[in-house]
Amino acid sequence: MRPLDRLPSLKLKLGTVIFSAVVVVLAVLYVGIETGMTRPQRYVVALVLAMVMVQLLSRGMTSPLREMSRAAKAMARGDYSQRVRATSQDEVGDLARAFNTMAADLAEVDSMRRDLVANVSHELRTPISALQAVLENLVDGVTEPDAATLASMLRQTERLGRLVAQLLDLSRLESGAVPLEVTTFAARPFLEAASAETAASRRQVSGSAVPVTVSVEPAGLALTGDLERVHQVVVNLVDNALRHSPASGAVAVRASAAAGGGARIEVSDDGPGIPAEEAGRVFERFHRLDTARSASGGGSGLGLAIARWIVELHGGAIRAEPNVPTGCRMVVDLPKVAP
Repeated sequence: MRPLDRLPSLKLKLGTVIFSAVVVVLAVLYVGIETGMTRPQRYVVALVLAMVMVQLLSRGMTSPLREMSRAAKAMARGDYSQRVRATSQDEVGDLARAFNTMAADLAEVDSMRRDLVANVSHELRTPISALQAVLENLVDGVTEPDAATLASMLRQTERLGRLVAQLLDLSRLESGAVPLEVTTFAARPFLEAASAETAASRRQVSGSAVPVTVSVEPAGLALTGDLERVHQVVVNLVDNALRHSPASGAVAVRASAAAGGGARIEVSDDGPGIPAEEAGRVFERFHRLDTARSASGGGSGLGLAIARWIVELHGGAIRAEPNVPTGCRMVVDLPKVAP
């Protein structure tokens, strides 16, 4: 604890320093007169002791600023682990605490940036390496261009296209550069079309024939929101459910009315489910429960992150819950959004 850390105001600290210096000077002058010191001696001793008193008391007032200066220079070199001692209760202490918060935020952003670069590099390297290997074989005459080879190359190209599109979507969503075009639309035909489209796409990619059922309560339920963005959420959720469902399983899409004119959309599957400790992390970028399976199935780890941003952009919430008796249930609560 520094000498004046408990004082709540910088003005009060300055007043205390000045008052202490004056008291020291007066005391030295009085003692000097009583002991017979000459006037120059009294002045010199009073000046020295006053400077020592000021130095001792003001040390705690300026040291946080010096620490912040050193930490800022270190952060400019890329070292975001720097923190300053924030024990003072005045404005300088508030500044030091705000500086520490800023440093922690910058460290988190830098960590996220490094993770993003590493993850994107990994995701791009896989299909590019596959394409390169096939093209090298074709150029060297090791293999002949046939329908199966070209189809494999097309799938890798499509995977690259999906990844780039998802990254652009996520970037726009995080920057808030995506205005919502709010409309009102019927829930049942919307969910049936999105589910059928996703099931057909998944069947074409993996040959999966997992059935998808759609139920809406009440029958005339209407949704309000950006049609294209909500469609993107439903497609991502249904595609995830189909990817993780066993061949004998089923995917159920349900919509129901919620309080305040909103709606709830649930997508459930019969897959292995999500452990409770991972329920929140599945919405992080590039997070996967089963890296090998997701990668082989074409998942990029961005779909749920995009879904979360879209739902939150509508003022809603999304969460993962266990399905009974097995599997996962994704729950989306969408409020009634004003056009």
